[in-house]
Amino acid sequence: MAVALALAVGGCGSDNKGGKSSTASSSSQSKAASGGGQQSGTSAPKTDPTVKLAESTGQGGIVLTINSVARDSGGFVTVSGQLKNPGSENFVDTSGWVGTEKDVLASGDSVAGATLIDKVGKKRYYVLRDTGGKCLCTMGIVGVKAGQTVPFFAQFPAPPAGTKDLDFQLPTFPTMTVPVSG
Repeated sequence: MAVALALAVGGCGSDNKGGKSSTASSSSQSKAASGGGQQSGTSAPKTDPTVKLAESTGQGGIVLTINSVARDSGGFVTVSGQLKNPGSENFVDTSGWVGTEKDVLASGDSVAGATLIDKVGKKRYYVLRDTGGKCLCTMGIVGVKAGQTVPFFAQFPAPPAGTKDLDFQLPTFPTMTVPVSG
């Protein structure tokens, strides 16, 4: 028993601590060398505007592009994308994007009317709300100027883990089927 205790205490000495630092340092160096050292640990995905999972044109010629549909660790799905006005006139009628839920006033001009549909699970998911009734989505979209691109996001409850594709709907735009990552 005395021998086991001596080995245990000896393992806690400064020589071992230096060994752990060396191992961590070499692990970091190998990750950096392989390009794996910089991974984001945030719950919200970074949107790459060059990735187009789906795109459609709605009322007024506004182009809706979905760049990301990702599961987050908190049990929800975040849809990120862009609304672009390629026309020469400002688009000011965003009232249809708000939806018809009772909490419309809390979110104001927003994309709170968006929904996700799991056709396999036969369930519709609405944009999540905070305790004040405000949507967990982009708010303050009072219009899209000519030539302007406005980024947006909307968060929904996560469908079951096996769900691969969802239909995204935003009023005034055709339904788009998008893959879910994560």
